Amino acid sequence: MNKWFFRWHSRLAMFAFLPLLVICVTGSALVFKHELDTLVMAEKVRVPASGQHRLSLDTLADGVNERLPAHEIVGWALFRDQGRADLLYVIPHNSDQWHYILLNQYTGELLSAPVSLTDHFTDWLLSLHYTFLLGEAGIAVTTLYAFLLCFLGISGLYLHRRFWKNFFTLRRNARTVVYYSDLHKMAGVVASPVLLILGITGGYWNIQHLWSEYQEHADGKAHHQMVDRLYNDRLSLQAMRERSSEHLSPFVATYISFPYEPGKQFRFFGDVGDPNPLMSQYASGVTFDAHNGEFISAFDIREAGLGMRVLDSFRRLHFGDFAGTTSRIVWTVIGLLPLVLAFTGVSLWWLRHRKKRTVAKRRGTLTDRSGQAG
Repeated sequence: MNKWFFRWHSRLAMFAFLPLLVICVTGSALVFKHELDTLVMAEKVRVPASGQHRLSLDTLADGVNERLPAHEIVGWALFRDQGRADLLYVIPHNSDQWHYILLNQYTGELLSAPVSLTDHFTDWLLSLHYTFLLGEAGIAVTTLYAFLLCFLGISGLYLHRRFWKNFFTLRRNARTVVYYSDLHKMAGVVASPVLLILGITGGYWNIQHLWSEYQEHADGKAHHQMVDRLYNDRLSLQAMRERSSEHLSPFVATYISFPYEPGKQFRFFGDVGDPNPLMSQYASGVTFDAHNGEFISAFDIREAGLGMRVLDSFRRLHFGDFAGTTSRIVWTVIGLLPLVLAFTGVSLWWLRHRKKRTVAKRRGTLTDRSGQAG
């Protein structure tokens, strides 16, 4: 069994190490996506919050609709960080492509024009991370590599299942192959649990997305082209947000999903103060009718079963923000350990391959000499 695992661990690692490096390194950078955005375009993603009060959602939405008459709002991120600009997703008329804008929630000022989801550097990194810049086909490819990441983590833990015996052994003065082997095992043991989490959560989201696309468009039906507003624009977003607390208490809205296809409703996602640090800020939600504003349903993560709570925890686990800055730093560092694993793994393969060639060459030389002597 050890030989089987070692053989496939080595082969698949050689096959997958470059794509997995791209996924892991970009993922490490994206843990601090907002901080990176702040470095390069603070004037767009940060707003002065001290002493300020948010304008109502209705005032802000009316301002956006007035300035962007050829676009429709389809999503609205309301960040808990009061100094972070609101992010709104919009779709241009006669299109199905999502764009986004940044909005000062205290003044109503548009901080950016509508841009594609890959316009800024970190947006491009995000697309590279989960699609390899290949669109829907890329999501299928990254799903495959997510499973390979899981297999490499499991097989590595199996091969070094008695790691505690030599976990702190790093023989720096030994032969290169021994030193690299120790370093590879140490980095693998440290990284494998987190890489398994990242592979499982990322793979699940990709499969969920692909399955949803298949169900909606398997019959050849194209994505809805936004032609006109799909909801009653006389409804008060602010009133719906406030009424959400009547159905979930406490409730802090963090994202509003607008109707982006016929039949969709207004959905307010948010936080209900669940003490579990793994519960996401979008775990619960309230749905209202898009045409008359009537309450339809509410979902409270506190009353959900174990399966739903586990699935919701994927967000915190994947982004590593369940323990604030500390866990994000840990996730970033561990996300970079595949660099060490790739370097040591490829080096070990090359050193062993070169040794086999040298041994085979010596044997061939000895055989030739024996034949000549005979």
